[in-house]
Amino acid sequence: MRAPEPEPTDSAGYLDVDPQAASGSGRAWWDANATEYLDEHGAFLGPADFVWCPEGLREADAGLLGDVAGSRVLEIGAGAAQCSRWLAGRGVQVVATDVAEGMLRAGLAYDESTGVRTPVVAADARALPFPDATFDVAFTAYGAIPFVPDAERVHREAARVLRPGGRWVFAVTHPVRWAFPDDPSERGLTATRPYFDRRPYAELGASGAVLYAEYHRTIGDHVADVVGAGLVIDAIVEPEWPEGHDAVWGGWSPLRGALLPGTAIFVTHVPG
Repeated sequence: MRAPEPEPTDSAGYLDVDPQAASGSGRAWWDANATEYLDEHGAFLGPADFVWCPEGLREADAGLLGDVAGSRVLEIGAGAAQCSRWLAGRGVQVVATDVAEGMLRAGLAYDESTGVRTPVVAADARALPFPDATFDVAFTAYGAIPFVPDAERVHREAARVLRPGGRWVFAVTHPVRWAFPDDPSERGLTATRPYFDRRPYAELGASGAVLYAEYHRTIGDHVADVVGAGLVIDAIVEPEWPEGHDAVWGGWSPLRGALLPGTAIFVTHVPG
């Protein structure tokens, strides 16, 4: 039996939405749009490359996970598991999770084309199906955190499944970007809404159902969520736009990247 066609978008904007009603929208949206997303961004991300952000920062150069040789590594919100596949190709014991089975299924084709089999698990980042203290490192590159109303639960789960001293690294849209239009042109250089307006960007169907939601958190919000989960912040990395990088991804572009940060990467660890 074919899955029902997703409801078309009727309205969109920065809206007050019921967190409970929006809680599961990410799963349905990414399931429905996996192919379109990978058609648009797959070449940039590569089938087995570890790209942290639209600025093109790669783990091979940044080393934000530290030395993972001999470690057990967990990717949260992995999409098609490109980052995990890069790690697996280097002999790292890694598991990739994502709430959207459509994204994980899309990754199977990458397994075939690269010859690197990547273990995947369909799981909500807020309720990971792993025992306590299972992994040495956990990470997400733009996964999970922007798409749930209760990101503090993601951090608590990451802390729970990490061993003492384990590292949790996550990349998100730089919070300052939310004051500006998501536009790669000069129109995206003028602030049009308050940085402290925490209403999510949401897309609604004619029925009023939340089809998509992406949440804004200030730097202070992210810090509070991480500290509240019992984690220690080691660094906040703000990648600069590199010279010669001409790719445009949504509101990211060389024009904006020269003036505004686009990504914030938090490097944290579990005490002990």
